[in-house]
Amino acid sequence: MEVNAKSSGFNEGSIKGMGGTGRFWVAELVLRVLAVATTLAAAIIMGEAKETETVPVQLTPSLPAIPVAATAKSSYSSAFVYFVVANAIACGYSIVSLGGAMASKGKRGKLAVLMLIMDEIMVALLFSGNGAAAAIGVVGEKGNSHVGWNKICNVFTKFCSHVKASVMVSLVGALAYLLLASFRIISLHKRDP
Repeated sequence: MEVNAKSSGFNEGSIKGMGGTGRFWVAELVLRVLAVATTLAAAIIMGEAKETETVPVQLTPSLPAIPVAATAKSSYSSAFVYFVVANAIACGYSIVSLGGAMASKGKRGKLAVLMLIMDEIMVALLFSGNGAAAAIGVVGEKGNSHVGWNKICNVFTKFCSHVKASVMVSLVGALAYLLLASFRIISLHKRDP
């Protein structure tokens, strides 16, 4: 039984992949705009994460605790700095690739292969940055009694909320790139002979 593509609601561009005005090309543009927005937001949220609180410090058990101002700042952790840089790089690439996608109108060729490779690099970069930031975030949330690291999120609640929000927003950007790479692979796989 043969199905007519026009009667089923598909146009030729949407079947072939990311070509022309097809659905995949529109999806590519939407995902690239989403990647720009999420990576920019994640970098800004994490980069601006800072909180100062007064915490009691007890030098010896016989003396009373002394109130000391302590600051939690994203730049104090190399994992958070890596996260910000990874999202900034991905955001910059997102802007460039959005322009390239709009200019090429989804045509396949050397640019499509290059964009696939770069999209996959962005997936790796973003997921590694998210993993690094999430690992430090978990230590901040729960502490690590084996090495004597106390949890800090019970004191620096605003800072920890910013860390969580930025990681979640960045994960959306990483997933957008994962979908872009998947769409691009499908598009290149369905090449005309």
